[in-house]
Amino acid sequence: MSGISLGVLSSGALAGAERSEGERSEPQRSGAAAKAGAGSRPVSAPDSEVVAKAKRRTYTAEYKQRILIEAEAAASLPGGVGALLRREGLYSSLLTYWRRERADGIREALTPRKRGPKSNRNPMEEEVQKLRRQNARLTEDLRKAHIIIDVQKKVAALLGNPIPDTDPDPEEKS
Repeated sequence: MSGISLGVLSSGALAGAERSEGERSEPQRSGAAAKAGAGSRPVSAPDSEVVAKAKRRTYTAEYKQRILIEAEAAASLPGGVGALLRREGLYSSLLTYWRRERADGIREALTPRKRGPKSNRNPMEEEVQKLRRQNARLTEDLRKAHIIIDVQKKVAALLGNPIPDTDPDPEEKS
């Protein structure tokens, strides 16, 4: 053999060599290389687990109350509420919503309640019954009006001045 020795490279070393050749302009993905850089801030490893479906965060009433009290106390300091929100990972709109909930809860707690058992009546059923009664009354009134009109026609015919029958839909004749 000539004086050239062929070194055996593992697939991992080969991949590392290919990556470091600069074929692409990617930063190195090794955590050790990032830590070795001077003056760089410590990088925590990202969470590799991806949740299939995002879950909405829920907060207990005690937590909401504690945050609202802290926000009221922090409001006296410039930037205090913002720091609280950043620390807790919350949005300012949540504070507004929670304040409104608290005010509504206090208002609801102070309003007098009706005593006694709850009613089993359905308001829609009452409305239906009312409309049925009204419909029956109007139908009866219409029946009486038809009788009166028929009597008027007969009286007019007896007196020699017949009332002509009017077509309910005159547009159909044309």
